[in-house]
Amino acid sequence: MPNLLSMNNLENDTIMSLLKRAGEFQQGKRAPIDGTVVNLFFEPSTRTKMSFEMAEHHMGLAVLPFETAFSSILKGETLYDTVKTMEAIGVGAVIIRHEEEEYYQQLEGCDVAVINGGDGSGQHPTQSLLDLMTIYQEFGRIEGIHITIVGDIAHSRVAKSNAAALKQLGAKVSFVCPADWSGEYESSEHLGDFIETTDVVMMLRVQHERHAVSALFSKENYHEQYGLTIEREKKMKDGAIIMHPAPINRGVEIADCLVECERSRIFKQMANGVFIRMAVLEYALKGRD
Repeated sequence: MPNLLSMNNLENDTIMSLLKRAGEFQQGKRAPIDGTVVNLFFEPSTRTKMSFEMAEHHMGLAVLPFETAFSSILKGETLYDTVKTMEAIGVGAVIIRHEEEEYYQQLEGCDVAVINGGDGSGQHPTQSLLDLMTIYQEFGRIEGIHITIVGDIAHSRVAKSNAAALKQLGAKVSFVCPADWSGEYESSEHLGDFIETTDVVMMLRVQHERHAVSALFSKENYHEQYGLTIEREKKMKDGAIIMHPAPINRGVEIADCLVECERSRIFKQMANGVFIRMAVLEYALKGRD
């Protein structure tokens, strides 16, 4: 059973196969799987957790409930021992969101499929896959598409996952953020450098919980300097789209009225998340690639 831990170790053929399979599920195909899974979420989540649960429901999987507040984690049990327990009782796959980057390194020796639902500021492969699906559906290709990612790049597992996969698939990727939020990526501080030429403007959530935000980046200042304002949206090229992984700080990363505007694909991304996660569950449990 293959794991899905990072976009860095997925080949293009596997990525495109998962997108194709997700498209088949979107068209109504169903392929139930016998098996049991557990969602181990150690960080808050709405979209990822609930769309995995919906995907599991559509795939006919048994889902064991797990609440960290009532588990032996509070007694000092390691993540390894928790996952080995799931394996011992017959679970086939675990979906894990954890605050520690590369938490999965400590799970070597576990004979259960591990699907990464987000590791700290590291990777978020299923979010990247649903973003790729949304872009592919919009343009019929990924190669040659220009995507501008805007926001807290250094702390964003979404940005890191997408940067790796998009470049690998031949897209052009630009980054816009405050200078000290760029991490390892070359970036601009001016969205205006790209707004008229980019095909996709991908806004990121300002992650207040991962770092202190100075007064310089108050909601109003951030929106004026780096947000997708109404004025900037008007300069976008014909056919260009807006994306955001959510949750959204309305009026900060993006003007409230643009969240559901004609260009926005934000809620389409969420819908695509169910179908991508159906494909990922099948891949992990049946080894489909």
